[in-house]
Amino acid sequence: MNQAYAGDLSPKQAWELLCSDAQAVLVDVRTPAEWAYVGIPDLSGIGKKPVLVPWIDFPAMQPNERFLDEAGKALEPGAPVVLLCRSGVRSRAAAAALTAAGFGPCYNIAYGFEGDPDGQRHRGTVSGWKVDGLPWVQT
Repeated sequence: MNQAYAGDLSPKQAWELLCSDAQAVLVDVRTPAEWAYVGIPDLSGIGKKPVLVPWIDFPAMQPNERFLDEAGKALEPGAPVVLLCRSGVRSRAAAAALTAAGFGPCYNIAYGFEGDPDGQRHRGTVSGWKVDGLPWVQT
């Protein structure tokens, strides 16, 4: 089966992988503004830290041409990588790029950190890392 990346995991499945595999790494591909104002996954309880590398440069909203180099510095060959963004779109593209560069297996975290919008177009109420009750902090 030829796939751009290893597949999608729910936030809880990603957490279980991070807990059960000492080599597994979480790469958060959101922007520094999102990390600062929305929060980041708190992996301290399992002795890890998320790798923070933006997929898109803010405020230009252009692709981060340094993404592979910056993320690659924190990744070991063959180690599982789970990628997170706001909703699972940027992280899907990043998972495919890292897979193509020889990293992984790489997984996209479906629904991302904030999840899908609700009926009032608010995120953080329907799905995602925060809604699933997984640990997070604001910096």
